Amino acid sequence: MNVPFLDLKAQYESIRAEIEAEIAPVFEKTAFAGGPFVKQFEQEFALFCQTKHAIGVGSGTEALWLALLALGIGPGDEVITVPNTFIATAEAISFCSATPVFIDIDQDTYTIDPGLIESALTSKTRAIIPVHLYGQPVDMDPVMEIADKHGLVVIEDACQAHGARYKGKPAGSIAHAGCFSFYPGKNLGAYGEAGAVVTNDDDLAEKITMLRDHGQSKKYQHSLIGWNARMDGLQGAVLSVKLRHLKQWNAARAGHARKYFELLSGVAGLVLPQQADYAEHVYHIYAVRAARRDWIIAELQQKGIASGIHYPLPLHLQEAYRGLGHNTGDFPIAEKCCDQVLSLPMYPEMTDEQINYVADELKQMIQPEAAAHP
Repeated sequence: MNVPFLDLKAQYESIRAEIEAEIAPVFEKTAFAGGPFVKQFEQEFALFCQTKHAIGVGSGTEALWLALLALGIGPGDEVITVPNTFIATAEAISFCSATPVFIDIDQDTYTIDPGLIESALTSKTRAIIPVHLYGQPVDMDPVMEIADKHGLVVIEDACQAHGARYKGKPAGSIAHAGCFSFYPGKNLGAYGEAGAVVTNDDDLAEKITMLRDHGQSKKYQHSLIGWNARMDGLQGAVLSVKLRHLKQWNAARAGHARKYFELLSGVAGLVLPQQADYAEHVYHIYAVRAARRDWIIAELQQKGIASGIHYPLPLHLQEAYRGLGHNTGDFPIAEKCCDQVLSLPMYPEMTDEQINYVADELKQMIQPEAAAHP
């Protein structure tokens, strides 16, 4: 049996008729850059996230970058975040000419450890970017309390957390702004690149709206130095269709996660993901941990099972961030996770037969391996 890591074709086939019906008017109206189809999706996504505003942009990276810019983050500022995330989180900080300041993570949730934030504060700290990793929200209450205490802004990196909830509140709705990626493989994925910022702040929404469109307050009237970061009309139309299915797809992912847990619980040498009691996890990634991770990936591949690593090298050890002066051992929990983490196939259209096959093959290879290398 072959089990792909992700099957976008299966998802497309399930909604093909809806997609074709929704994108035809985009061509008819030639509304390709921004326009009414993006506006419609923005309204729908704001309602979904329970925020006043959603501003469509060209990618999740642009969402983070423009949110930081709009909140006034710039040269000399420091922004606290984590090292076990996709580089876009730190890139957005760097492109504001600010400095990412990394702190370690909670060993159970793999998200920022709020207890370490205050020790990382300096007179230059202006913001915190907690990352809702793999679809699990950060413990946001202590993050927001620290931010309020020290006058900091908070931007949720919700690029992997579409529909996730923290104490009943949608991811992205809790802080000053929330940023989403609609990269095709995400729980809510476009058919190309796209992203969004959500917020309840009217002034912030207005500023981001201008920044994404060359700083225009109205056509050819440029109040700010902005950028071309508009969402395409086609992506807005596609996302409107897919948003209607997101709750059902997330429920399917949660069901698959429960099935994995039932089949793999108690397997020696395998650490399964934990859902925090405050969280509703949406399992963008089903990440387990094991020693000799690379060997396991190769063995799974031999069995026709695709897997991934999210992420193999923490940001503080990346060549791009060598200038920050970090060394191995600076953030031991994040480093251990990056050495051991293994992402199993996870997508709504998976069948029980596929999940059983993945679990059976993984158990057959890892249990003898764990016994041989205790």
